[in-house]
Amino acid sequence: MAETAIQSTYPDDVAHCYGCGRLNEAGHQLQSIPNGEGTQARFTPRPEHTAIPGYVYGGLIASLIDCHGTGTASWAARTADDPAPRFVTGTLEVKYVAPTPLGPELVLDATVAEKSARKVVVEVTVKAEGTVTAKGRVVAVRMPDSMIAKS
Repeated sequence: MAETAIQSTYPDDVAHCYGCGRLNEAGHQLQSIPNGEGTQARFTPRPEHTAIPGYVYGGLIASLIDCHGTGTASWAARTADDPAPRFVTGTLEVKYVAPTPLGPELVLDATVAEKSARKVVVEVTVKAEGTVTAKGRVVAVRMPDSMIAKS
């Protein structure tokens, strides 16, 4: 896998996301890495991510799919003129396939299902110890300029 996380290319003014922002010390700081025809991210849930003892809270899984999806969209839409385009979530669909155990590292693999000038559709699979526990589909749309923090 490549060594540079997609999120590390985001400019500082848009690097505060709770799920993947490198400037958000309290967040998950998820890192999506290009991996062949798609991307991969890894995350190890902590005890505070418990739904019921021994299992991961579904909202965490949804947030990981969300951030990995928008990061993958940025990677898919990059150009020489815009090496780090930012995307926000237009639609997030999550299907919980099996209970996700608390403890093992989660592996998220993403592929681009569709791409246009305005949006990228990304499909994400979450695995724990090789077992698929969730699948997601993110419709990521280009972030409007009005969302960029004013300095």
